[in-house]
Amino acid sequence: MKKKLISFFKKNKSRLFKLKELQKKLSINSDHEYSSLKATVHLLYKEGFLEKAGKKYKLATKSLQNKITGTLQINKAGYGFVVPDQNIGGDVFIAARNMSTAFGGDTVEVVLFAQQKGKNIEGQIIDIINRKRKEIVGVLKKSKSFYFVEPDDMQVHRDIYINKSKLNGAKEGDKVIVSNICWDAPELNPEGEITNILGPAGSKESEVISLSIEFGFPVKFPKKVLQEAEAIPFEIPEWEIKNRLDLRDKVVFTIDPDDAKDFDDALSIERLNNGNYSVGIHIADVSYYVKENSELDKHALTRGNSIYLVDSVVPMLPEKISNKICSLVEAEDRLTYSVLVELNHKGRVINYDIRKTIINSKKRFTYDQAQKIILGEEGDYKNEILMLNELARTLRKKRMKEGSIEFSTPEIKIRMDENRKPVEIIKKELKESNMLVEEFMLLANKIIAQAVAAPKDGNVKPFIYRVHDVPDSEKLQEFSTFVKSLGYTFDSKSNSKVSQFQLLMNQIKGKEEESLINELAIRSMAKAVYSPKNIGHYGLGFKYYTHFTSPIRRYADLIVHRLLFQYLDSKAGKHYSLDELQKISDYISQCERNAVDAERLSVKMKQIEYLSNKIGEEFKAIISGVTHFGIFVKLTDILAEGLVKVRDLEGDFYIFDEKKYALIGRSTKKQYRLGDKIFVQLIRVDIEKSEVDFIIKE
Repeated sequence: MKKKLISFFKKNKSRLFKLKELQKKLSINSDHEYSSLKATVHLLYKEGFLEKAGKKYKLATKSLQNKITGTLQINKAGYGFVVPDQNIGGDVFIAARNMSTAFGGDTVEVVLFAQQKGKNIEGQIIDIINRKRKEIVGVLKKSKSFYFVEPDDMQVHRDIYINKSKLNGAKEGDKVIVSNICWDAPELNPEGEITNILGPAGSKESEVISLSIEFGFPVKFPKKVLQEAEAIPFEIPEWEIKNRLDLRDKVVFTIDPDDAKDFDDALSIERLNNGNYSVGIHIADVSYYVKENSELDKHALTRGNSIYLVDSVVPMLPEKISNKICSLVEAEDRLTYSVLVELNHKGRVINYDIRKTIINSKKRFTYDQAQKIILGEEGDYKNEILMLNELARTLRKKRMKEGSIEFSTPEIKIRMDENRKPVEIIKKELKESNMLVEEFMLLANKIIAQAVAAPKDGNVKPFIYRVHDVPDSEKLQEFSTFVKSLGYTFDSKSNSKVSQFQLLMNQIKGKEEESLINELAIRSMAKAVYSPKNIGHYGLGFKYYTHFTSPIRRYADLIVHRLLFQYLDSKAGKHYSLDELQKISDYISQCERNAVDAERLSVKMKQIEYLSNKIGEEFKAIISGVTHFGIFVKLTDILAEGLVKVRDLEGDFYIFDEKKYALIGRSTKKQYRLGDKIFVQLIRVDIEKSEVDFIIKE
C-alpha cells in the first residue's frame, strides 16, 4: 500500500486528493484495504512525505526538494547507508524499517528526514530505481511446508521464498541460482524461481559461480566470444614475422609462480661491449589477436580483468587465448611487445626502444627455481639470472632513494586436499626472484608512460595512466597518532612524508605488528586508479606510470598496448578521445576494486573453513580493530580475522574509548588497544554467516 501511494503521489505531484478519491483511483474495494489505505496515508503524513489541506492530501513540497538518489549498502546489524550520487555532506542512514524492498547495491530514491543535531543524515527509501542483481546465489532450505533460498550475499538481507512449482528439480541443500525475483511488499519475503542448480554447497563450481554473481562478473563466455577465439589460428603468418624484430635466437625466459597457467611476461639480458646491460622486457602481444570492437574485445572490457580466487581463475579472456595462444610458454614462438632497455651499472636508463617482436622462450622458471640459482645452486642460464638479479637490486635501491615506498603486505598460500578442504595455511615468503621480476615490470611500465606523456616531439596524446594521489592530511594525522601509541614514530607534518613512511617500514620489518601497520598505512593513502589525467604515482615515487605488462589479465594493459601501437604507427586504427578514455578508466578501476574484494572474500571463506576444525585451539594474535561491541583480532600466523565480543571479556565492564583505540575496564582500568599482541582461543565458527569468535587467554 505504501509503495502504491508513494508512486501515485509522485505521478500527481501538485494535486490534492480526499481519501475516497484515493480509494477510487487505486481501485480499492474491500474494507480491509480501505483501512490499510487510511493508516498508510496517515503514516506518510506523519513522516512528512504528504501534506494536508483540510481533508485533502498532496505530495509535500519538501518531498520534492528533500530527495536524493544513491546506492544502498547494508550492515550486518540490519540497518544500511545510502551513498548519495551527489555530495550532501555524508552518507544517509537507513533504519531497517525504512529500507522498503531494497537489497544492498540497489540504486534507490530516498526521502530525507529533518536532520537532528549531532546525528547522521537519516532517510527512508521510497523507490527502487535499479536492481543491482538479476540473479541471486544461495542454498535451498525447507521449513515445514515451504522452501526458501538463504542467500550467500549478506547484502541480500532477506530469504527468497520459492514456490514448489518453481523448484525446477532442486533439492534441499543444493547451491542454486534464483532469478525472476519479485519483491513488492517489505512485510513479505521476496519470491523467485530456481533457474540453475550448481550442485551441493561447497563444491568448487558453486563457490566460483557464487562469487562471480555476487560481484557482478559474467560466469560464462558468450557463444560468439568463444567462436571468435576458436577461429584464431595458432600459426603465425610469415608476413607478420617479417614486420617484427625477430628475437627467437635470444635467451629469453619466464619466471612465475609454480601454479601459474598464463605467462604474459618474459625477460632477457646481455652484457654489451661498452659494459652496459641490454635488458629485454617482453610482454604477450594480446592486442594482435584481440582486435578493437571485436566480440572478444567488448567482452574483455565487460570483465575488466581476471579474478584469481583461492583455487581457480575467472579469466578475462577465453582459455585458448589466455593459456595457449598468447601465453609465453616454453619452446613455442610467440608474438610480443618488447621494451628493450640499455642500462648502466648504476641502473640509469641510457636508451630504450619499444618494438613489436617475436620470441621463443628457452625456459619456464618458477620463483623457487630462480631463487635457488640466486642462492648459489647450479641451473640453466645461471649467468643471465644473476645479472638480472644484481641489476634489479641496483634498480630497487635507486627507486627507494628517489622516493618509492616499499609497503609489505603479507599474503598467504592455502594448501587443499583432493576434496578442496583447506589443510594448511602458510605465509608466502617474498623472495629475491619475485622482486627481480617486479623491478623490471615497474621499469617497463614507467618507460612506456614516459614515452607517451613526455615524447621527444612534445605531442602528448590521450593515454591511460596508473595514478596514485597524495595522501589526505587528516588520515595521515590519525595514522600518526595510532603509530605513536605502539611506540613508533611517524611525523605527519614532515615535509618529506615519503621518508617518514620509509623509516617506519624499516622499523616494523619482521615484527608481529608489521601486517597491521602496513594495512593501516595503505588505508591512510589514496587508492591507485586508472586515469587519462597524469598526476604521477605517489607510492612508487614515479612522475609517469602505466600498466603495460599484464595484457592477458588486465584490460588496462590491453588498451595501453593498442594506444601505444597507434601512436608509434600513425596508420593503425582510430585514436580514442579523452572522454572515451575517462569512461573506460572509471569502469576498469571499479572492476579492479570488485576483483580485489572477491579475491579477499575467497581467501576469507577458506580461512574460516580451515578454522572450523580448530575449535578450542589457541593462537597468537594482534588486535586489528576496536569497537563498542568488541575487539577484532588477526591471527599472526594465518592472517585470519575474528571477533572477541565485549560480553566475553571477563572480570570487568569495558567501555569503548574512541580516541585511544581501546576498550578500557571501568574498575580495573585494563586496556585492550589497537595493535596489542594477545593470545586467543577459538570458541565458535559459523561458516554460513562468515563469523569467527574468540575469547582472550591471559
